[in-house]
Amino acid sequence: MTRFIDEHRDVYGVEPICRELPIAPSQYYETKRCERDPERLPARVKRDAALVSEIERIYAESECRYGARKTWRELRRAQWDVARCTTERLMRELGLQGVRRGKRYKTTVPDELSPKPLDLVDRQFVAVRPNQLWVADFTYVPTWQGMVYVAFILDVYARRIVGWRVAKNMRSELVLDALEQAVWARGGPQGVVHHSDRGSQYLSIRYTERLAEAGFEPSVGSKGDSYDNAMAESVIGLFKTEVINHQGPWRTFDSVEYATLVWIDWYNQKRLHSAIDYVPPAEFEMAYYEQLSESGIAV
Repeated sequence: MTRFIDEHRDVYGVEPICRELPIAPSQYYETKRCERDPERLPARVKRDAALVSEIERIYAESECRYGARKTWRELRRAQWDVARCTTERLMRELGLQGVRRGKRYKTTVPDELSPKPLDLVDRQFVAVRPNQLWVADFTYVPTWQGMVYVAFILDVYARRIVGWRVAKNMRSELVLDALEQAVWARGGPQGVVHHSDRGSQYLSIRYTERLAEAGFEPSVGSKGDSYDNAMAESVIGLFKTEVINHQGPWRTFDSVEYATLVWIDWYNQKRLHSAIDYVPPAEFEMAYYEQLSESGIAV
């Protein structure tokens, strides 16, 4: 409104224009004085300006994924004493909104004929330490060159992705390579409960033999629906929402592989998770080992 007055004041004068608009001349003049001297701005306006800069930084670092809830949590972690409603108001004024989850995706095809391990989880995805319970699943990504498949292995304790693989087919090698990476990255832990759905890849002889060689306890969902492996499917839902749907369409296998690499690093190191007190998985896991060290318990 002040811009309109600025553009026409030389012709009509300030007071006549203000009489036609819902603004008092004193308000216009005060606005102009504040433009010349920002120190005259009200404290709330100055604080909002500082918050806007921080909100834009957080939003950009999340690659436009964060909504008001996680942006507010990041502000609180950065020692900003700000209300969630204020964060929502400023993001609304800036036109910023986070990504939204879509429908569930199911990729694995149940193998009802192969022998199945017992369900050791029974839909209770709870772990009190790292390398106690891992969950595994994979999904598909359509590209201009054909279908691409992405497998994940998640450590339930800190929701950390410990293994992953991108391939052009969904044969057993896809999930085996993800498992090998996870075993290597975690230093060959023993006694891990490895949980999956009834997909034929996870029930294959090669995969079950590798689990036995690693000293893992296999577990397979007993009900045969999405809740059997809900935590792994939740991560796949995030991947679809925050990467595939958010950044697509995808042209090549290489572009999907690189984007997955970048996202997993951000997911593990920076993404806030509500289930672990709004801290990143790597930070939550580090706090566990620091607590063990302080108590004198050997890791």
